Amino acid sequence: MPEFSHDEVNIMCIYDTGTRKGLISELKDAREYLEPDQAELRSYMDSCICKLEIMSDEQYTALSDALVPDFFEDEQMKDVIAKQE
Repeated sequence: MPEFSHDEVNIMCIYDTGTRKGLISELKDAREYLEPDQAELRSYMDSCICKLEIMSDEQYTALSDALVPDFFEDEQMKDVIAKQE
């Protein structure tokens, strides 16, 4: 499985749709709105797209599950959520 940089992971979290193909589509769509001075962001998006295209859906699922924190494992977070209800 390809390794993603911290910046790539952040971009993936922003545009994540829950599926590998959906994320690829969102990244490709978002690229069209980038300004010429956003070359670095375009480069990160291009890199993400290339890496995502060579991954399997199963690999992506494992990766995306690891990216999303499970706040309910943290007892302190359970208390915060309970107080909000």
